[in-house]
Amino acid sequence: MRQPTAITAGLVMGPLEWVLLILLSVLWGGSFFFAAVALKEVGPVTVAATRVLVAAILLYGFIRLTGRQMPSDGRTWAAFFGMGLINNVVPFSLIFWGQTHIASGLAAILNATTPLFTVLVAHFATADEKLTAARLAGVAAGFAGVVVMLGPDLLGELGTNVAAQLACLGAAVSYAFAGIYGRRFRGEPALRVAAGQLMASSALLAPVVIVLDRPWQLAPPSATAWAALVALAAFSTALGYLLYFRILARAGATNLLLVTFLIPVSAILLGSTVLGEQLAARHIVGMAAIAVGLAAMDGRLFSRRHADVAR
Repeated sequence: MRQPTAITAGLVMGPLEWVLLILLSVLWGGSFFFAAVALKEVGPVTVAATRVLVAAILLYGFIRLTGRQMPSDGRTWAAFFGMGLINNVVPFSLIFWGQTHIASGLAAILNATTPLFTVLVAHFATADEKLTAARLAGVAAGFAGVVVMLGPDLLGELGTNVAAQLACLGAAVSYAFAGIYGRRFRGEPALRVAAGQLMASSALLAPVVIVLDRPWQLAPPSATAWAALVALAAFSTALGYLLYFRILARAGATNLLLVTFLIPVSAILLGSTVLGEQLAARHIVGMAAIAVGLAAMDGRLFSRRHADVAR
């Protein structure tokens, strides 16, 4: 019996999902920049905790202002804590710590392995997101595009700080499991799920900050660092997770994690259009490879081709 695929199960990237995915890539692409600014003055665990706490406050405040309610049953909150652990606490802490030891560009390359881990986890853990040759080829092409676009020189840093690089890879694995685990919230309002998992993450990170970073013993952050933290929380986290859970419910975990390929594209295009930076030949080649990878992962291009051959 043929296993259902993302297409047969209806987990397809439509025009709206592609727009949301591109917007999410812009928001999450900015997180590397905001984090790099904040990490100059604030410890990595404190940055992670501040990010989720401020975002949770913003979303919960919006829920209250609009007359909505958070769930009160223990089962739902247990799921929020599980999601918060593997989607925020573990990956944020690992990536921010890693960024204090390796370049942000190398961290972005390592983070771009997330779809690879996701397709593998989804193959064994789901019935409607099975690994196919097209998906595997798409992941390979997308990852190659990221490496080319960010510059092969960054690969020369591989092995110079193994612990930091393993931390970023560990974050990618955690994100992969979070994408699968988050499917249980399908049917729940994205706003409520985003707020719930951020509130749970805040509770989990608070004692870690007290033990490890002891922020009260440090000098107060500057206005620049605070601005970076607020932007990281409000845009890259609060708004980002609203889009994240919306896409996850409509398009599935494998399609959602394509955003990690689009993050470098967004950052480079923003730099060229807003900051006047020039596009190099490798940027165009990398974007072309990513486009091929996205088309392969989406699946419809190949399904149409097979349909034409059959006719």
